Amino acid sequence: MIDILWLITLGLGIVYWWDSVRTQELARDAGLHACQQAGVQFLDDTVERKRQWFRRNTQGKIQLCRLYFFEFTSDGAERYQGRIVMFGQALREVEMDAYRIPQE
Repeated sequence: MIDILWLITLGLGIVYWWDSVRTQELARDAGLHACQQAGVQFLDDTVERKRQWFRRNTQGKIQLCRLYFFEFTSDGAERYQGRIVMFGQALREVEMDAYRIPQE
């Protein structure tokens, strides 16, 4: 009986890890796309998960939400921060700090 509980716990851990990795990849792609659209450089080619919580979606089901941060630059000298909110594996929003537009 205890062996079954350990297997279930291990299985749930693997599912959570797999979901987390996939969601982080989607968040990274969203950050990269937002930077490309804004004409700025996506730094470090990564996002960092800062927080996660549960929230009800539009159908009323409880869903895991994650907040990711990323950094970008517009002029190569200063770093700015962006935020991505993911509901499950769906992109909810991308926000970017105000940044300096370099003069040519």
